Amino acid sequence: MSIEKINKAKSNPRWNDWIWQYNNRINSVEKLEKIFDISAKEKSDIGECLTHFRMSITPYFASLIKEESYSDPIFMQCVPSALELDDNSNDLFDPLNEDGDSPVPHIVHRYPDRVLFLITLCCSTYCRHCTRRRHVGERDGFITEKQFQIALDYIRSHEEIRDVLISGGDPLVMSDDRLEHIIAGIRSIKHVEVIRIGTRVPCVMPMRITDDLVNMLKKYHPLWMNLQFNHPNEVTPDSIAACNKLADAGIPLGNQSVLLKGVNDKPEIIRELCTKMVQLRVRPYYLYQCDLSQGISHFRTNVDVGIDIIHSLQGFISGFAIPKFVIDAPGGGGKVPINYNYLISKDDKEVVFENYKGLTYRYPQPKIKK
Repeated sequence: MSIEKINKAKSNPRWNDWIWQYNNRINSVEKLEKIFDISAKEKSDIGECLTHFRMSITPYFASLIKEESYSDPIFMQCVPSALELDDNSNDLFDPLNEDGDSPVPHIVHRYPDRVLFLITLCCSTYCRHCTRRRHVGERDGFITEKQFQIALDYIRSHEEIRDVLISGGDPLVMSDDRLEHIIAGIRSIKHVEVIRIGTRVPCVMPMRITDDLVNMLKKYHPLWMNLQFNHPNEVTPDSIAACNKLADAGIPLGNQSVLLKGVNDKPEIIRELCTKMVQLRVRPYYLYQCDLSQGISHFRTNVDVGIDIIHSLQGFISGFAIPKFVIDAPGGGGKVPINYNYLISKDDKEVVFENYKGLTYRYPQPKIKK
């Protein structure tokens, strides 16, 4: 996107209105070529891809693209590619078996004490690497009141549920009133201790984080928010302001990045991202190995890449700035931490291990009195 096109787009008096951003998303080849200089081949490939998977990009997120090619980390995350049409034998329709762990529509109950509550199929920007692309973006829609009450009844009848993660799609594309209706319904259940919201809005449409939204959210503490920033280029004055508003409202923020080949699969990129996150009071929470969803095999790295990245951070940035590298086990096995093995040997006498510099240390085991 040229500087001229960026400036022209930003000159719109409603640029900072999230509803304008949402209504003016780039969602067709025709709109895309008005913004970017794409070749005839790219136009054809994108058009074919859109017959399988939808596209949606906010003008704001598009304005972060510095180079109109798949070498740009933002372009690669939001502009369809012919690679999405590659047939990979490892791809799965529902890689995490969310449908299998859904006792009632919109609820995924995998872990004993918490549920995932999917309240919308819509996002402001459809990530090309989305794990839920089998549903999200395929059609627009929010949960109906009848569906909401059925889901609420399920949560209410299972007293072991203490944590509800609201996700989708992206919950923050809903109006304040509709979102509050859902949050208030969940908060009315006595055994629900914590409510979380999963959203990418502060990254792709930060103007959605309005004073009215924040004032509504902080009425329902303890409320946490999981974000997704994947690259340092996504940290801008606008996204910084959005995160500051949320943090100032007492909402704990965590970042869940996805490890993406060609986007952020270098230690220096993740290190810069993590250090920027903690400056925003956003704790790096997870670094996900890319899931086995259909059409995203070109984003997947060797698992060793993620292990090496986390190993490269240990000891060189603060511990709270280092995310857990996890694989969400295919078939619904849950999130499994995958770590570098610092342990060299262990017996009843001592533990031998290495530190972040690769130096060897010994720790004596306590003597057991007979």
